[in-house]
This record gives sequence, structure tokens and C-alpha cells, in this order.
Amino acid sequence: MVERTEVVFVDGVRTPFGRAGEKGMYWNTRADDLAVKAMIGLLERNPEVPKDRIDDVAIAATTQQGDQGLTLGRTTAMLAGLPKSVPGYAIDRMCAGAMTSVTTTAGAIAFGAYELAIAGGVEHMGRHPMGFNADPNPRFLAEKLVSPDALNMGMTAERIHDRFPHLTKERADRYAMRSQHKLAAAYEADKIQPDLIPVAIRSDEGWGLATRDEAPRPETTMEGLAGLKTPFRPHGRVTAGNSSGLNDGATVSLMASAAAAKEFGLKPKMRMVSFAFAGVEPEIMGIGPVPSTEKALRKAGLSIDDIGLFELNEAFAVQVLSFLDHFGIDDDDPRVNPWGGAIAIGHPLASSGVRLMIQLARQFEEHPEVRYGVTAMCVGLGQGGTVIWENPNFKGGK
Repeated sequence: MVERTEVVFVDGVRTPFGRAGEKGMYWNTRADDLAVKAMIGLLERNPEVPKDRIDDVAIAATTQQGDQGLTLGRTTAMLAGLPKSVPGYAIDRMCAGAMTSVTTTAGAIAFGAYELAIAGGVEHMGRHPMGFNADPNPRFLAEKLVSPDALNMGMTAERIHDRFPHLTKERADRYAMRSQHKLAAAYEADKIQPDLIPVAIRSDEGWGLATRDEAPRPETTMEGLAGLKTPFRPHGRVTAGNSSGLNDGATVSLMASAAAAKEFGLKPKMRMVSFAFAGVEPEIMGIGPVPSTEKALRKAGLSIDDIGLFELNEAFAVQVLSFLDHFGIDDDDPRVNPWGGAIAIGHPLASSGVRLMIQLARQFEEHPEVRYGVTAMCVGLGQGGTVIWENPNFKGGK
């Protein structure tokens, strides 16, 4: 029997997230170059790491084609200057791609096969819209395995509203507005910028530098949100204002065994406690983090009351609200997404899982009274993913 090795999150960085499409700042930037830029930034921040000791590179993408294909982990590793002796691979679990990159490499570290790994994700939704050129097996619909609505993420969010009428549009709008305001405050306090890797960008006006997320709307009001169209159904409740947008961006993290971190003089930002993925009905995929979190807590021997910080991916406001209601957490609980979330920052699908981890790691530094934190997200086609982390700065308390 191989003894389990302690796994730590050493560091994580990301590019600023852009708006997808021709007007977005990354329209003329390749998807793989976003991942390469983030990886170079991570390596430059951690010069103590011997590049030839990195055991693997896992980079996720949801739509793996064109400049987002060709075994991203391997190609981006070489482009980022890692030795050709370092292998790499690609992962697809839709929105939880980067999260799965982390948990997969962490499993290899825990088993003793790896000491160091780079894990992350990239999504260029401007170049590669979700599901573009996909060919779902017709038996999914013909045999009623899923409803046609299950392939439309906005419709799955509307169905959560249907199932839980107390999750009103007003609650969703208020949550979304608070996300925008919290992110604006975090930017004002310089909480977000330290982990952003600037990216050179080209437009019709010439060259520039992306240094901030492009999607935030700090001026958001309840009145403005109330007047937005409901594109997924007439008189619906899901709007562009209470959902994450279509975005481009990349994230990467450095995972290690505790022993390797000590050997190379690295200071871990988080210790992995447990993780879990779970499946739910695809038609209401947004509730996926509920069973995955219950499963991860059970594996860790913890309860929801042990968790002092939550980073929940805001694919849709109603999806987060369904999680909070299930666990008896207030909509405005200060433990939840204290610096805002994907509604404001953006959600470049397969990259978002590590973005959650980057923010939780920073918050751990500020909250030594918090011992455990959670990163969780819903996943297309009816899944949820959760990772529970321990704060190495814990000094006593919850």
C-alpha cells in the first residue's frame, strides 16, 4: 500500500479576463498564448523551482480545437520554456476543467508519482464558443437521456428558478449587484491585481497591455438589472446581468508535495484536504455543487459549519443561491465570495476553477482565524466539483 502524500497549492496566477468577441481585448490573441503567458508569469514568480523537476503540465479547455487544441499541456509547456523532458496533457470537464487539472495532478502527487506539477486552464470563447462544432450523439435526445434544454446553460438556470420559486429574480439581481460592487471594492483595495499577469494585446489602434479584467460593471444598480431582457425564455428570470458573461482568459497553478515544497524553499498557500465531483440531472446542472460539496465534506470528516471561506463560481446567480439555501447560508454572508465572483470578473469556462483557488489562497493570508475553505462550481451536462482546502496560516478559530 502506497502511503498518501500531502498535497499543497504553492501559487497561482491568471491573465486578466477579457470579453469574448470582436470587441474583446483578446480578439487578436491566440488561446494558447494566453496559457503560455500565464505559465511564464508563474515560473518567473517562483524561480526556486527547477524546471526539469516539474513532473507534468495539465491544461484544460472546453472546446479543444484550433489554437485551443493539440494537447495544450504539452505545447504550452514547450512554448513557456520548460525542458522538452517535461510532459503535458489536456483535460476537458467543461467549466471544471482547471479544477480537474488541479485534482488530477494532486492525485498523482498524493500517490507519490509526482512531486511538482503545473495545472490550469484556458478558454477563448471569442474564438471557440462552447459546443462549437460539437456533434452530440442523437441518442441523448432520442432516448430522452437529457432534455434539449440541458444543452443550453441559460435554460438550466431558468429551470432552477422553476424548481425553487423562492429563488426569485429580485434575489438573483441583488446577489449579482453585490458581486459587482464587491469586485470593485477589491480592485480599489489592490486585492486582485497581485495575481494578474499582464498580456500584450493588439487592436486596430495598435499595441496595448491588458492589466485588468474587462467585464466588470461597478455601476450596476437594481433598477438597471430589472430592465434587462430575459434571452432564454419570455418573462424569464435569467439575464445577462445576473449571469457570468462570455469571456477569454487563462489560469495556471503550481501544485507540489509538501516534501518538494520544503526541498525547494517554497511556501505553500493552501493544503488540499479533499475533493469530489458529483453528477445531477443535466436539466438543472447548477445544483451540482451541492452533492459534490456534501461528498467532499464527508470524505474530509467535516461539516459545512467548519468552512470559514467559500469561493463559489457564479455561472448564474440562481445557481449560487440554490447552494446557499441548501446549506442554510445567507445571501450576503461575508464568508462567500468576499471579492466578488464570475458575474463581475467573467467565466472563461475551463480556466475558472483555478481563479477560485487564487482568490481563496489570498483570503487565507488575510484570515488566520479561518482553518478551512471551499472552492466549488457547477459543470455543464449535470455535474458539480468541490475542493476543500486548509489554511497554512491558521492560528486558531473556525
